[in-house]
Amino acid sequence: MSGTPALESPAAATPLLRLREVFRAYRAGPVVVPALRGVSLQASAGEVLALVGPSGSGKSTLLHVCGLLDAPDAGSYELDGRETGRLSPAARTALRRERIGFVFQGFNLVPVLTAFENVEVPLLLAGVPRRERRRRAEEALSAVGLLAEIGRRPDRLSGGQRQRVAIARALVKRPSLVLADEPTANLDGATAGQVLDLLRDLSRARGATVVVATHDARVTHHCDRTVALRDGVLA
Repeated sequence: MSGTPALESPAAATPLLRLREVFRAYRAGPVVVPALRGVSLQASAGEVLALVGPSGSGKSTLLHVCGLLDAPDAGSYELDGRETGRLSPAARTALRRERIGFVFQGFNLVPVLTAFENVEVPLLLAGVPRRERRRRAEEALSAVGLLAEIGRRPDRLSGGQRQRVAIARALVKRPSLVLADEPTANLDGATAGQVLDLLRDLSRARGATVVVATHDARVTHHCDRTVALRDGVLA
């Protein structure tokens, strides 16, 4: 897996995600700190891609660019055939809400909301009618095996269950792209493997591209392809 060139991906003629020579830097006072230096990468629908590298290698910055949270300083980023650099801020926000799901290391669940209510949040923000919200939230929780826990709050769930709720929340709006930042960091090995297999199986069933940023080598065994990032450059 890890030996596959970064610009190759299975099957699809038009990749769902394509970055070309992307540069991104940050300023720390007068100092410019380069985070990405000419990254070119593509991934196809239904593919699960592991992005590995040590802390400070640029993994989170790359996810932020892919998630339309940051814009490249140079280069281009296409999502589903759309050149995102040409979009207005409002159009970028709309595309992020409609087409991109996020799974975080710390789960990022709202502690006072139930599992159902946490999964429902993206649909509320999108203005989905109440009956449709309920149907889709229940469907998403069922897909991750948590329909029986629908009324529990996060503090009544295990770490693996919380991450399953986070996956259901990421997939409930049926995104084209799911970005997972260290999604197994708070889980034991067995639970981490189960969560990754679930994410992979759901992505294939729904045709979503998944990019998993991690420094855990075990994660790569559950992904279709691995690319390594070091000092802002793909190795």
